[in-house]
Amino acid sequence: MQMGNWRVGPEGKGVNSTPHRCLLDLLCLSVCLYWSGLRRGGRPSPSEMPSPLPCNLLTRRRALTACAAVAALTAAAALFLLATPPTEDPTHPYLLASLLHNTSNQPDSAAASSLSPAQPPLPSTSILQLQTNLPSGFTTVPSMFLVPSPSPAENLDDGSMEETDPPDLKENPPAESAHFLQEPISSGSPIRRSDINNKGHDMKDHAMLLPRPEVPVPLWSTAADEELIYAKKEITIASLVSNDPDLHAPLFRNVSVFRRSYELMERLLKVFVYHDGAKPIFHSPELKGIYASEGWFMKLMEGNQHFVVRDPNRAHLFYLPYSSRQLEHNLYVPGSNTIEPLSIFVKKYIDFISAKFPYWNRTKGADHFFVACHDWGPYTTKMHDELRKNTIKALCNADLSEGVFIHGRDVSLPETFLRSPRRPLRGIGGKPAAERSILAFFAGQMHGRVRPVLLQYWGGKDADMRIYDRLPHRITRRMNYVQHMKSSKYCICPMGYEVNSPRIVEAIYYECVPVIIADNFVLPFDDAFNWSAFSVVIPEKDVPKLKQILLEIPDDQYMAMQSNVQRVQKHFIWHPNPIKYDIFHMILHSIWYSRVNQIQLE
Repeated sequence: MQMGNWRVGPEGKGVNSTPHRCLLDLLCLSVCLYWSGLRRGGRPSPSEMPSPLPCNLLTRRRALTACAAVAALTAAAALFLLATPPTEDPTHPYLLASLLHNTSNQPDSAAASSLSPAQPPLPSTSILQLQTNLPSGFTTVPSMFLVPSPSPAENLDDGSMEETDPPDLKENPPAESAHFLQEPISSGSPIRRSDINNKGHDMKDHAMLLPRPEVPVPLWSTAADEELIYAKKEITIASLVSNDPDLHAPLFRNVSVFRRSYELMERLLKVFVYHDGAKPIFHSPELKGIYASEGWFMKLMEGNQHFVVRDPNRAHLFYLPYSSRQLEHNLYVPGSNTIEPLSIFVKKYIDFISAKFPYWNRTKGADHFFVACHDWGPYTTKMHDELRKNTIKALCNADLSEGVFIHGRDVSLPETFLRSPRRPLRGIGGKPAAERSILAFFAGQMHGRVRPVLLQYWGGKDADMRIYDRLPHRITRRMNYVQHMKSSKYCICPMGYEVNSPRIVEAIYYECVPVIIADNFVLPFDDAFNWSAFSVVIPEKDVPKLKQILLEIPDDQYMAMQSNVQRVQKHFIWHPNPIKYDIFHMILHSIWYSRVNQIQLE
C-alpha cells in the first residue's frame, strides 16, 4: 500500500528503499497481468478495449506467460533482499548501529592490525561469548543527528546558567536500578579534607592515596602495568618539596606527593582514544555553557599529541569519547520521565567495543574512563555493571549518597560555565579583598532542596546578605550578576537539582571565596586540594546560621582564603593550548592518580 512517498510494509514500518519498491511493483504487475488474462479468456471484442491498442495484445496464454516471468523475477528479488543485511530502523533513535562508524560485529582485521599490531590473545570464553550477545549485524547508516542543537540551558538576565527541569530520577528509580540507588549514606558534613594532617606540608603523612576500592585482576599483564607499579612506588617515597614557584603549598593536601605524581604522569602516561562512534554523541564537544567541562576535555584530549597513542597496547588508560550532554539532547524524549534510552545506548556501546577489542575485557573496564558533566551522567551507567562498578567516572555530579559515585575510584569534575569559547579567560578577575563591600551574594533559580531554604531565611531580609531568586531589573541596571560576584567577599554556592554547581568555579574566576552548601558532595580535585584553604563548606542544616558563620571568620583568615582563591584560579582555567597545571591537566591527573591508586603493591 502506498501512502504519500512511503510504502507501508509489515508491522506498519516504512520500506521506502529502492529494492523494496521494486519488489512491490513486480508483485502488483504480476497480479494485474494475471487478472487481465483471466477476464479476457482469449481475443477480446473491440467494445471491451478502452484504448486503441491492438486487440491481440493480451491473450490468456500471453498473460499467464508474462505472469510467470514476473513471478520468477519477484522470487529472485526476494532472495536478494533476504541475503542483504537489514538496515536499522531510523525511527529508533538509540540503536547503536545508527551512530557507529566502524560497525561490524567482527573486528576489522585491517584496522586492528594497524591499530594494535600485538594484541594479546583472549581466553576463548570471553570475546566470543560477548559477540553472541550483539545484534546479528551492524550496518553503517547516516547519523540521524547531523547538527547538534543549542543547549536547553537558560541564559538568565542575572547572568547565571541553569539547567532545565530533569525527569524524576530519584523519587521513583527504575526497578532494575533500585539495588544501587536506594542505599544512601547518612547525611552529615560534606566531604572535605580538613582531617588530613597538612600542617607544615611535610612528608610525615604520605597517605594522599585514597582508600582503594575492589579492583578486578587483569587477565594478563602488560608493560603499562609495570609502569603503573613503578609510579605508585615512586609516589609513596616522594621527596620533600619546598618553595616551588608554580605550586602554592597551602592549597594542597600534600604538595610533595602531588608534584611527584604529576611529574610521573607527564613522563609516563599514555591514553588510547576509541575512534568508533559518530557525531554528535561521539567526538562532538560542546564548548559553551554549563556542560563546557566535558566538551573542552574531549576537544583537548582528542587533539593531544603528548599523551594520546595510536597503539592501544602502550596505553595506561582508555578514553570513551561520548558526551553525556549529547546523549540527553539526542536520545531523551521530553515528558517520558525516563532516561532508559540513554542507558541502553551506553550499554550497547560498551558491548560493542568489548567485542571488537580485547582491552575492556582484560581489566573489566578498570583502565577505561569517561568524562560527563550532565547531571544524568552517573545514571546512564546503570545497565552495565562493569561500567558502573569498575570504570573511572569523571563526574560533575559527584554525589556519594546516590551509590553511583565511588570515592577513591571516581573523579569529581569541576563544572565550568563558559560564556565565550573563543575567549575562555574573558572577564576573569575581581576587586581586591579590601574593596569588596558585599558580605555574601547569590542569585539563581530555586532548584533543588537547598535554594528555597536559603531564600526563605535570607532573601531580601538583610542588607549584607544579597540573596535573590533572580536579580530585579532595578538592580541589574546598576550592577549585574558578574559585578556582584566581583564585589562580594563570599559567593554562596548551593546545590541545585544535584550536588554540583557551576558557581564554585565561577566564584574562583571572580576571586570570591566560595561558600559550598551541598551535603555528600565530593569536591573537585579532592585527591590533591585542601579546600579549607580557599573555601567555606557549610552543612545544609546550618543555612539559618549562614551570616553568623561568615561573620565569625576572622579578617586575617578571610584575607588568606581570598589570596588563595587567586592562587588556585590557574588550576581551573581552560586554555585552547593546555599549559602545565591548568584544568585540563588537573582533570587528567586526577584520572591518572585514580588508576595508580588501583594498583596493588606486593
